[in-house]
Amino acid sequence: MAEHVYKKLELTGSSTTGIEDAVSNAVSKAAKTIHSLRWFEVTEIRGGIEDGTIAHWQVSLKVGFTLDD
Repeated sequence: MAEHVYKKLELTGSSTTGIEDAVSNAVSKAAKTIHSLRWFEVTEIRGGIEDGTIAHWQVSLKVGFTLDD
């Protein structure tokens, strides 16, 4: 097994449809500029309420990626 060094980055994704979409939006956006993404961990979940209903979700997460040699 190769030895790796990882860097963590904190992101917040949002979605009007749900938590999974908020995570997916954050990861897919990060993947456009950061290569070698390896994992994520959800650190916070929150949302906005409008007129008594859930208007959107926000999910804070940390993503890990390997550093180049």
